[in-house]
Amino acid sequence: MHHPGNVFVVSAPSGAGKSTLVRRLVSTVPNLIFSISFTTRKPRPGEVDGLDYFYIDDASFEAMVREGGFVEWVEVYGYRYGTGRDWLNGVLASGQDVLLDIETTGALNLRRAIPDACMIFILPPSVAALEERLRSRGKDSDEQIRIRLEYALHEMEQYPAYDYLVLNDDLELAYRRFESIILATRASRERMAPAAQRILEGF
Repeated sequence: MHHPGNVFVVSAPSGAGKSTLVRRLVSTVPNLIFSISFTTRKPRPGEVDGLDYFYIDDASFEAMVREGGFVEWVEVYGYRYGTGRDWLNGVLASGQDVLLDIETTGALNLRRAIPDACMIFILPPSVAALEERLRSRGKDSDEQIRIRLEYALHEMEQYPAYDYLVLNDDLELAYRRFESIILATRASRERMAPAAQRILEGF
C-alpha cells in the first residue's frame, strides 16, 4: 500500500488510559486524523454516525468483507469492527497522517497489510492499577471486570509486536512520550528524504 501519510496504530488493555491520550494527541498535533472504524454494534447514547463510528448492519459488513473493503477487521464481544480501505487510502493520499485505535488482533492484521505502520502500545503501571481503573469507572460488574482483565493479559502478551511501548504511570509524561513518537517518525530519514532532495537540487 503506497501512502504519502504515516500510519500510526495504538493499542492498550481496557483501562490503560489510551482514550485520554489519543483524544489529546489528535486535538494537539496538526495533520493527524483519527481513524473512524466501521462497526456492527448500535450507537451508544451521545455517539454520532460518521464521527465516532460508521454504523452498519451485519449484512453490509459481510458484503464489505467479501469485496475486500477492509484493511483489517475483527470481532470483539460479539460485534465486528473494521478499518475501511477506501477511507484510509483517501486520507493517506492527501498526505495527512492517520492514527488508528484498534485492539491487538486488528493491529497485527493491519501490520501485515501496511508493514511500515508505526505500532504503539500503551502500558498500564501495573495489574493492580489497571483493575482499580476499571472498578473506578463504575460501569462493569465483577464478572465483566474479570473478563476484561483476562483479555488484558492476552493483549499484554502481544507487546513484542509493537515498535514503541508507552508506560502510562504519569499522564503528562506519558503524553510527552506518545507525542514524541509521532513527531520523531515524521522526521525520519525515509519520510524527509524528498524534502532533502528538493533542497539539494536548489544548489
